[in-house]
Amino acid sequence: MPRHPASDPNLPKAKLGKLRPVLRYLWPYKGWVIAACVSLLFTSSAVLSMGAGLRYLIDNGIAAGDTTLLDDAYWVLLAVVLLLACATYARYYFVSKVGEHVVEDMRNDVYRNLLSLDVGYFETNRTGEILSRITTDTTLIQNVVGSSVSVFLRNALMLTGGSVMLVITSWNLTTYVGLMLPLVIAPIIILGRKVRILSKETQDKVAEISVQSEETIGAIRTIQAMSLEGLQRTRFADTAGTARATAVRRIRARALLTALVITLVFGAIVTVLWVGGRDVITGAITPGDLSAFIFYAVVVAGALGALSDVIGELQRAAGATERLMELMHTQSALPVAATPLALPEPLRGAIAFEQVRFAYPSRPDQWAMDGISLQVAPGESVALVGPSGAGKTTIFQLLLRFYDPQSGRVLIDGEPLTALDPPAFRQHIGLVPQDPVIFSADVWYNIRCGAPDASDEAVRLAADKAAALEFIDALPQGFDSYLGEKGVRLSGGQKQRIAIARALVRDPEILLLDEATSALDSQNERLVQQALEQAMQSRTTLIIAHRLSTVLRADRIVVLNEGRIEAVGTHAELLKASPLYQRLAELQFKAA
Repeated sequence: MPRHPASDPNLPKAKLGKLRPVLRYLWPYKGWVIAACVSLLFTSSAVLSMGAGLRYLIDNGIAAGDTTLLDDAYWVLLAVVLLLACATYARYYFVSKVGEHVVEDMRNDVYRNLLSLDVGYFETNRTGEILSRITTDTTLIQNVVGSSVSVFLRNALMLTGGSVMLVITSWNLTTYVGLMLPLVIAPIIILGRKVRILSKETQDKVAEISVQSEETIGAIRTIQAMSLEGLQRTRFADTAGTARATAVRRIRARALLTALVITLVFGAIVTVLWVGGRDVITGAITPGDLSAFIFYAVVVAGALGALSDVIGELQRAAGATERLMELMHTQSALPVAATPLALPEPLRGAIAFEQVRFAYPSRPDQWAMDGISLQVAPGESVALVGPSGAGKTTIFQLLLRFYDPQSGRVLIDGEPLTALDPPAFRQHIGLVPQDPVIFSADVWYNIRCGAPDASDEAVRLAADKAAALEFIDALPQGFDSYLGEKGVRLSGGQKQRIAIARALVRDPEILLLDEATSALDSQNERLVQQALEQAMQSRTTLIIAHRLSTVLRADRIVVLNEGRIEAVGTHAELLKASPLYQRLAELQFKAA
């Protein structure tokens, strides 16, 4: 579970120069940035002017007993306060607005690039790491752009202006402050680092609670079926107890830090008041000078404390930016031709594999396909059979160009896939996977994924052909029914029929069926089988087959084993000519 970025000291840090790419995202909103900077100058000037106003009020109003001057000073200071409030509102509004737009643009760019990456990238990179960059890292940048940069600039101005005003007000008292400052700041920084470490540990423990809770909810059926409730309660109680103990240690350290801050800061103020009071008595400074000095000292101390925190956030944001830029600039391992060839219209659907050798990126030393050559004529249906790991799914993966072979070529209508635009030729392919993906949306969306521009009538017709219309209409809201996360509200067979409807609504020239009826009961299998037979009549079809009925329906059967083609023929021919097919028929097709 990602931790809250703003308070996690374990996030990668980097030099502030790594934030430079963020400037490109700020440029479209330069008007708002300028408005925020102007507001920032107003707020800083207003705060610093209050010290001078305070000195004038005390020396010329209170000390002199001039009530008229006191009244005038009151109204002036009140006006300054109102100006400060308005400028602060404008600064916060513009800066926060820029931050929201910047993080939206960055997330869109990262997501857009992710969709263009090849499947092999996700095979060799952790999903959690990628999600963390999209969510945690962009949120950290949002916090920095929408808050921390403004806080940094404001406190930098306060520190600079306040320091200058301290020297102007009283050089003698400024010397005392300079001597005491390291004694005050050093213990606070040391103990503050310990508090941040304990905060990180607390967040880690809370994250463990979240992970364990999510795991329990996802496996609730297994837990209850195996009577593991007591074991899970004990495990959760141990985790929660550890989180509580860590939080108590953090609370104790934070309480100590608070007490130390109060002691050191107010002790320093009392010391300055004591020294300044003696100077007032001797006439070295006026009471107004002392009041203004204390005011500026508080401003400088607050600015220093804020800057120490903000610099850490900026460094973490620089690290997050570096990670995001790395992801954003990652290129697909599948190059797309600068000028892709156009597929013939209409597409015939001829498929060819020419001496294809391929190994997955995660298993580079193991050939998934070893010199396969296969020709599929337009409109022909070919069944792929073989033991697990024989290369059946790999044929689908290469035909969709999820990967490129290390040698050999894959062609559609005589054109190599490497010369075509992947999104363009994939529009002509309909895929029904064995484990269909159901999106967290309604039925309309899930079927219309196959053809986003399909009409409602086309969607209903595809559902009817997939034998899904009856159960869809029986849902509480019919096609408007929300199917839940990963289609949790559907049975396995229902998910399969939604996936079949999704492929049929596309009306593709090439159909890929990864045992499309494996999750259906006998009655629905017969209905869907009839629909698929009708759909296959005018389409090139490749079928990964595990059932005899599926094998018999194909024009040809290709027997695969260890990435090679062992035999090709009809069911009757292979029973006589292929020992491997004979064994498969006995084992896999016996029940059928």
